[in-house]
Amino acid sequence: MLNPNSGRLMRIRSKIAPVLLGPPVLAFIPALTLAMFWLGGEVALLSVALGLPIVFAAMGAFGNSKMSYIPRDSVTGMLLREGFEMELERVYYGTDDTGLRSATLVLEIDEYKELVTRHGQSAGDAALQRCGERIVATLRDNDTVARIGDSKFGICLMPVQQLDLELTVQLAGRLQAALEEPISLDGASIYLSCSIGFCMRNRAPGNSPSDWLSASAAALGDAQHNGPSGIRAYSADIHRRTKARSDLREDAATALEGGQIQPWFQPQISTDTGKVTGFEALARWSHPVHGMIPPSTFLPALEEAGLMERLSQVMLYHALTALKAWDAAGVDVPTVGVNFATDELQNPGLVDRVKWEMERFDLAPERLSVEILETVVSDSPDDVITRNISGLGTLGCQIDLDDFGTGHASIASVRRFNISRIKIDRSFVMKADRDPEQQKLIGAILTMAERLELETLAEGVETVGEHALLAQLGCDHVQGFGIGRPMPFDQTLDWITAHQAKLQDAPAIGKQRS
Repeated sequence: MLNPNSGRLMRIRSKIAPVLLGPPVLAFIPALTLAMFWLGGEVALLSVALGLPIVFAAMGAFGNSKMSYIPRDSVTGMLLREGFEMELERVYYGTDDTGLRSATLVLEIDEYKELVTRHGQSAGDAALQRCGERIVATLRDNDTVARIGDSKFGICLMPVQQLDLELTVQLAGRLQAALEEPISLDGASIYLSCSIGFCMRNRAPGNSPSDWLSASAAALGDAQHNGPSGIRAYSADIHRRTKARSDLREDAATALEGGQIQPWFQPQISTDTGKVTGFEALARWSHPVHGMIPPSTFLPALEEAGLMERLSQVMLYHALTALKAWDAAGVDVPTVGVNFATDELQNPGLVDRVKWEMERFDLAPERLSVEILETVVSDSPDDVITRNISGLGTLGCQIDLDDFGTGHASIASVRRFNISRIKIDRSFVMKADRDPEQQKLIGAILTMAERLELETLAEGVETVGEHALLAQLGCDHVQGFGIGRPMPFDQTLDWITAHQAKLQDAPAIGKQRS
């Protein structure tokens, strides 16, 4: 960490060093030593001989030699964080009351972990090395670049007279353009992007170099929060937003362990019989002060905190508890669906843990529907994920491919992962009863599913017209606000009773198979 207590020393050094180490003073050193010998003899001469090197060292005369001994990154050859912080400290205090301007930038490669997962660590290292070379080529010779994280670079610009917000944004844009050029790896071209946060020296909060660097990191976090390839300059608003997100992560983590985040259950029904065929467990956060926190707010916070696997575990436990309670109440709920996060699917012990949970609750594996996002299937060459999904299918669990139609999963991957059912994304269902183009898309999906002998479930069904159309086209199951909203477990029994009562006089809707 940077030491703010060294600020006074750095300011003194920055103002006195140019005088003491300048050519005029250095030219008088021989005369100074002779004068001291003439006035004080050998004792005075020895004092000067020993004292001058100490003074020069204190003023930083040997700084460049010292920097050469600082460890460098083995992949990019750049300074590591320690060396970067030393240079940052020098520039920070060297620009105090001098009229010179500087800026720090923190740059991170977008989706670097996915690159390593897809192509391997050696390819990731090669890409980082190429990115480092391009960053250096874009900057000036006296600018400082360091690798300060797995895929993160720190940049400190050499102090100059003219540097403003617009020029720094232009520099960030040139850095992004340089990194977005294709990189050739093993004969294939890969494309990268990066996010950049920066802070001008004259806008740095606090009173230490570490505050300056933290401000740039906060700007980077804000850029990444709004999507890839972002550029953000530090401002007080960013500080408030960053603190709010940090507080939200802490609150969400506490809520997860404290039982505030619980599954709510949304019913799924058969289009043939109208009977309940299952419930999907959906995470909901009931905050004691702020009320219901939407999933779009707290799920990203849990992901940033690395707690998605823990969320999957909590949801599975409560979903299986609900199944046992429905059984005890004498109502027929064949399955419960649980969304498994990518972090959970990357756990080598997942299949054994699910098997142990099913045995602990004395439930047959086929009563658990494991919901996998289509993007996971289409983008995942990960052997662990492949083995886990296949293993869960072999165990007897149903495998639901969620949000089908949005992730470009191939038919081959659908077969390879032993998918049991595809869930048609709500974007295809919306207004399908009034839009012939939507009907054609749904019909094509249902025809493919029938040929592959897969069951189908349509999500986001909100109207009677959509429900009727899906039944006529041959969709097996439906789910959505038009069927039933997500509800706490204690409301599900009343909903099931009311739904069964409505079935007594419901007319049958015939299917039209292609």
